[in-house]
Amino acid sequence: MKNNHSQKTIKDKIEQRLDLNAFIKTGLLVLFAAVLSASITGDDEFSLKTVTGTFFLVALLLIIIYKDLMRYRPSIYRNYSMMVLIGVLLSGNFLIGRSFYYVMKGFSIWFGSIDPQLLVYGIPLAIGPMLAALLIDIHAAIVFSVITSLLSGVWLNDPFYAIFNFAASLTAAFSVIRCKKRSAIWRAGFYVGLVSILTCLMVMQIQRELITVDAPVAIMFSFLNGIIVATFVSAFLPLLEYIFKLTTDISLLELLDLNQPLMRNFLVVAPGTYHHSIIVGNLVESAAEAVGVNSLLARVSAYYHDIGKIKMPEYYIENQTVPTSRHDKLAPRMSSLILMSHVKEGVELAQHHKLPKSVIDIIQQHHGTSVISYFYQKAKEQQAGAEPPPAEEDFRYPGPRPQTRVAALVLMADAVEAASRALTDPTPARISALVDRVINHFFLDGQLDSCELTLKDLREIKSHFVYLLTGMFHRRINYPGFEIKDASSDTRQAGLQALRQDKDKKGSPENPVPVKTSFN
Repeated sequence: MKNNHSQKTIKDKIEQRLDLNAFIKTGLLVLFAAVLSASITGDDEFSLKTVTGTFFLVALLLIIIYKDLMRYRPSIYRNYSMMVLIGVLLSGNFLIGRSFYYVMKGFSIWFGSIDPQLLVYGIPLAIGPMLAALLIDIHAAIVFSVITSLLSGVWLNDPFYAIFNFAASLTAAFSVIRCKKRSAIWRAGFYVGLVSILTCLMVMQIQRELITVDAPVAIMFSFLNGIIVATFVSAFLPLLEYIFKLTTDISLLELLDLNQPLMRNFLVVAPGTYHHSIIVGNLVESAAEAVGVNSLLARVSAYYHDIGKIKMPEYYIENQTVPTSRHDKLAPRMSSLILMSHVKEGVELAQHHKLPKSVIDIIQQHHGTSVISYFYQKAKEQQAGAEPPPAEEDFRYPGPRPQTRVAALVLMADAVEAASRALTDPTPARISALVDRVINHFFLDGQLDSCELTLKDLREIKSHFVYLLTGMFHRRINYPGFEIKDASSDTRQAGLQALRQDKDKKGSPENPVPVKTSFN
């Protein structure tokens, strides 16, 4: 009876949530469909029948957008913020266009010599598609272009204007795909102006109005269209980023500035970790380009993934300048807790400095639920024969596992770079064996189960890691007169030479490289 009652309660809760979800989506659909239908209904056609028909037409187009984005981005199902953003971009685009239409109509009446039909070429309806490309992705921007063009044709009852607007909107969207500087928005606006002029001339040729006094006026307004689009996008982009907590490539590029207070403090307090992060950034950027993910987000996340070590830098081996370690006097469990804390400290620092959520998520996931193997093995050695043995779960990071491909790249690059520092003879063969072993370890441990990396991606990642690490550990010749030797250098060199000769005779050892370095 108890189980039946609990199952019924769970079922009721699920139904309530589904009802609430459907209610919110329906409410958003009605709201934005009403705003859009009011924006595109002509003044002389404002009647109940016209408004009702337009409302259902707009609602149908909004449903098509939602279904398409659901197929392309399933995460939007309960992402109400993204739904509101889509509605705001569409309805706001036409509200701005409507406002410009009234302003230009007033100017035409004031001047008296300008045909009001020519002013439509200056209405900046490409604002929405350009913002969609910057804030969402190019797929959403293309859908925006189609819907905006259809609605603009309905609004002005002119199929040629729909074609004109479609060309301008697509140009706006494609011009900002690789936008990494705010100045690139103005370049995109210039392209929109040029394409608008060309499309305008084609339309006027079809309408047999090209060789008239109206052509120069239409050309002027077409070019102004692009300038107005760039102006509004530059103004609205930071505001929408802040309101909807989104991160564009422009914002990510600003985070790469190593003179920011957080990065300057990182360099001063934990220089070893700082340089480790820079190298990890090089590794993940190269691999990210190979597997087709955002390489800029990968590099930024790598730069900031270990900022939590600022709190206690002396407990991490890359920052230690003395032979003895602080961990020598601590129990393995305590040492592992200190190392785990850098993830939590990093998240708190990132939130304090208002880093993007996508970067904060990667900071939290960059170790997944992997084991701190050095201290786990040390604990097992100290408690050899004792019952119960140390639990592996006590030495695992809290996670979660990497949820995205970028997070998985940072996880692997972090471990590979750290482990490569322990190689005594970093030849290409040994580096390749190290990278294979580290990545296979994470794969078998299940750390890559929650991201979307394929075996082909892993092969590409390995090859790029090996290539960069081999270049980093390149050999150099001795500069005569600059050799620095201590009392034991000759003895150590002789011992290393004997060890290498012994290895050459016996063959490669079974495990030539470590999985992770100490205190990682």
